[in-house]
Amino acid sequence: MLSSSRTPFVALVLAATACSAQPQQSNAAAAAAAPTPTARPNRAPVTSLPDDAPAATIRNVPATTGRANRAATKPPFAQATLATFSEPFAIAVLPDGSALVTEKAGKIKLRRADGSIADITGAPKVLNDNQGGLLDIAPAPDFAKSKLVYISYSEPRPGGSSLALARGQFTGTALVNLQVLWRAGSDGVGGQFGANIAFAPDGKSLFLSSGERQRFTPAQDPEQALGKILHLTLDGEAAPGNPMAAAGGVRAETWSSGHRNPYGLVFTPDGRLWEEEMGPKGGDELNLILPGKNYGWPIVSNGDNYSGKPIPDHPSRPDLEAPKLWWNPSISPGGMAYYSGEMFPAYRGSLLIGALSGESLIRVALNGDSATVADQWDMGARIRDVAQAPDGAIWLLQDDGKLVRLSPKP
Repeated sequence: MLSSSRTPFVALVLAATACSAQPQQSNAAAAAAAPTPTARPNRAPVTSLPDDAPAATIRNVPATTGRANRAATKPPFAQATLATFSEPFAIAVLPDGSALVTEKAGKIKLRRADGSIADITGAPKVLNDNQGGLLDIAPAPDFAKSKLVYISYSEPRPGGSSLALARGQFTGTALVNLQVLWRAGSDGVGGQFGANIAFAPDGKSLFLSSGERQRFTPAQDPEQALGKILHLTLDGEAAPGNPMAAAGGVRAETWSSGHRNPYGLVFTPDGRLWEEEMGPKGGDELNLILPGKNYGWPIVSNGDNYSGKPIPDHPSRPDLEAPKLWWNPSISPGGMAYYSGEMFPAYRGSLLIGALSGESLIRVALNGDSATVADQWDMGARIRDVAQAPDGAIWLLQDDGKLVRLSPKP
């Protein structure tokens, strides 16, 4: 069982779904035979970005519950720097205690269990611009056997870029037989790719977060894969059992919609899928992701446009799914992990969320479908990603490049 921040910790059947995804591909020949990504309708590349969300057409009803801001406290950890990288984005811990790390410029690094660092060749070409580049990395559920690794990235396209999902086989020094499995389409400018990968608890399908690229309205357009969480087979096709599986195209791939910049994406052992996303000026969210639900962006948000122009709060549209927790002022959530280790028994069953502008590590206690902030620790650095190591230590990937190990103070 793997211990990355996006790997399921038990092999449960996905709760509340009827999906029966395709069997896992598990060798190099299967990887090489991956299908060509589904063609998207031709769209002119987006060349400019709007300043604000569309003008509100509904009366604002203020949000009065769920605000999660709290004062940060001194961290109760011993901290050790394990390595330093250049603009790292994501970390995936492997069963042997080594870890794969993506650097936005387009490099994959391997931190071996002995602490040495190696370059991994075979990464795809990326457009390292704005918030784009080489993004998430996630070993397949049967990685110990197949050595397959999934990566998301901003792919150079005519007129800009697109979020893409690819898969290759890890040899120890390279990714080989790399295949592009899926592309978002809607090429053009804009950051906010989302790009987090989470495998379903049964290991037979995956979920991919896709940001709205700072364009606002695509999050509500069912024909665009932007601002959505997609549910795909391991080959990048629409997963059977999706809410609109019979509709074809993007609709058939869509699990949920109305997202801004969805980052952390984590299954808990009870089969629930949790997601956190960056809101606008305020309004960062922790969401429980349910099939077919619309999470409201850009119609509602518990934050405002960066210009200060208000956006109606979530209670203004009770038909749209509200976050379980929200932060205003923003914490700018980065990666998220579910903690199940032995090193910190008091944290077991919690979500650990890294905060970028908040420079914090936040622990969220879960109770079924409810969530409560239990701790917020001032880490003094922007936390890009969070992972659990095989020994139960907490690993933080920081924007200053450091990989830091947290353990109990002696």
